[in-house]
Amino acid sequence: MPIEPPPTPWVFPPIDSADDYGLVGVGADLEPGTVLAAYRRGLFPMPIRKRGPIGWWSPDPRAILDLDALHVSRSLRQATHRYEIRIDTSFDAVIRACGDPSRPKGWIENRIIDAYTRLFDLGWVHSLEAFDERGRLAGGLYGVAIGGFFAGESMFHHARDASKVALVALVDLLRESGGRLLDVQWLTPHLASLGARELDRSAYLKRLENALVAPLPLQWR
Repeated sequence: MPIEPPPTPWVFPPIDSADDYGLVGVGADLEPGTVLAAYRRGLFPMPIRKRGPIGWWSPDPRAILDLDALHVSRSLRQATHRYEIRIDTSFDAVIRACGDPSRPKGWIENRIIDAYTRLFDLGWVHSLEAFDERGRLAGGLYGVAIGGFFAGESMFHHARDASKVALVALVDLLRESGGRLLDVQWLTPHLASLGARELDRSAYLKRLENALVAPLPLQWR
């Protein structure tokens, strides 16, 4: 079971005070209790600009991927046989690959890596890794899991379809274990092609409330 950290001393502004970009507040800290409190309120942290202050975001609309709506093409289904999926065996490599500074629009800096590593050590963050036939890490993803809620934070690939295969494995895992909400934050053409869709903020918050209280018997490790 994950370990509950000390509560945050910070109070977040009301979510309905978000600006047109979904920014609710700026500042606070990235302590485990603060980050978890944010997710439980429907927020997530992301720097406003590279090495800038931490912003707390609640986009409206919010992108989700319904667990029964993942689009798996024939080629992607075939790709699932080319990779071995592991869970929580290479978290550091996954988050650092996601934070590769050469990636376009990269935002995962050392302070983000440190914050999510602490949450990983407490059992709130997980990674799914796709290894190729030579045992090399080819792609993966990581995110925050609370009850039946999973917030996908980032994914990467070094080989074709490797990150998508990790996503297929995540959806299968959540579906089998009673997951209720897979949050993917903002909708991109890539995520839309996989079946993601948008919800308005009020609908998202209702789904979130329902998901947070769901027991998730899955043993991640």
